[in-house]
Amino acid sequence: MKEIRIEQFFMLVMISLIVALFVSYLYLTFYRNRATGSQIHRSFPLLGVSITTIFICIQFSLPLSLGLLGALSIVRFRTPIKEPEEIGFIMLVIATSICCATFNLVFLGILLVVTYIGLLFIKKGPRFLKGRLNDGILLITLPTVEYKSNGDRLMNYLESKFPKGKTESIIENQDESVISYSFTDLEKNTMLEVQNELKELAGGIRSNIFFNRIGET
Repeated sequence: MKEIRIEQFFMLVMISLIVALFVSYLYLTFYRNRATGSQIHRSFPLLGVSITTIFICIQFSLPLSLGLLGALSIVRFRTPIKEPEEIGFIMLVIATSICCATFNLVFLGILLVVTYIGLLFIKKGPRFLKGRLNDGILLITLPTVEYKSNGDRLMNYLESKFPKGKTESIIENQDESVISYSFTDLEKNTMLEVQNELKELAGGIRSNIFFNRIGET
């Protein structure tokens, strides 16, 4: 308490909380929740406040630092990290919390600005930075007779409607054929339009749309 006043401690913890909420916003904006995700962003505020408090408490005491090192050596996380980007965001929360705890607010601002620019560049930048991620799968089922007679029209329509999409698989059986087509950037107001236009291309066609991320429309 001789090294830091109560009002300083309160200010640093509040800054850490606000920054953790901002990191949660970044996670939701640039890496939307997936069906297999653990929604780890909900823990960022608690992580930020806790880590900041821990580092404020131990940085003025060598015995506390050594004691924390021994305590953390026996801690194990039993829940696996399901999404690779979660590791990066956890490290970001830790880095911002350490900046708050050590009064390096200028470093904190630089870190957040550079992080936001980097994430924005990955999202809006060249396609090779995004990998082969897609928003979902369009599953089309139609009679095999219709597929043989209207298959070319159907594939041309998909290529024109989803220029960034790709044919994942085509399964042709004796009675029915199934086309699996991945897509990106499908707007909410065009889902019904696509399904109605598919019905006009071939008789007996059925279509189902599956999204890879929760809430992705």
